[in-house]
Amino acid sequence: MTERHHLEDLLPLRFGLTTQVLVLTGAGVSAESGVPTFRGAGGLWRTHPVEKVASPEGFEDDPALVWEFYSERRKGAGSVSPNPGHTALAALEKTLGARFLLVTQNVDDLHHKAGSEHPLEIHGNLFVTRCSVCTRRPFRDDRAYAAPPLCDACAAQGKRSYLRPHIVWFGERLEPTHLQRIDAFIRGAGRDLVFIAAGTSGAVYPASGLVEVAKRAGATTWLVNAEPADNTASFDHFVKGKSGEVLPRLFGFA
Repeated sequence: MTERHHLEDLLPLRFGLTTQVLVLTGAGVSAESGVPTFRGAGGLWRTHPVEKVASPEGFEDDPALVWEFYSERRKGAGSVSPNPGHTALAALEKTLGARFLLVTQNVDDLHHKAGSEHPLEIHGNLFVTRCSVCTRRPFRDDRAYAAPPLCDACAAQGKRSYLRPHIVWFGERLEPTHLQRIDAFIRGAGRDLVFIAAGTSGAVYPASGLVEVAKRAGATTWLVNAEPADNTASFDHFVKGKSGEVLPRLFGFA
């Protein structure tokens, strides 16, 4: 049975010397900073389904439209700031060090801006670009493009290919090393693990299944969300509220 907590009655968690904390953040955390979620817009960008501008098929059909979408997102994300939820997570990382792992579904770079040093960005980063064909290393890139950019590494070999945002699109698999790192962290912590999900819908797999993996390892699990998520019943504790208000209090920074 999920225990529900009210913000005004919430007491800070007590972390022992061997406690390890795994945090998963989703779009709701960034929405509090003004980053659009698109889920709340009916899955549309302008009149286009988001899948059309965030899938390999969409990129193949119309790379110019895809880059227009991501250039607009880069401009928008570059103008917003982290909220107290982001800064609380950065502060907890400094406190716990290697006993803390932040996993985020967000691509907006706000965790970095807040001071988090090692967020595991399982869906990629909006401000990183890679080639859609060759194996050149992804590179930092905050430019907005008026036309799809070409890969100069491919051009040097007489080939023509487009660069693409370093984002995990619909239909693409997560980086296996990311999943391995999460699994190793959970297994290494066992019953000393506290798992916290914040701002997540509980509908996007495999991230939505992390709570079950953590519980099987013996973890205590918390959900912090403005509204109940699809998987709320899987958590031991649920706090309904904004992560920017709940997380600082939950970690004892408020």
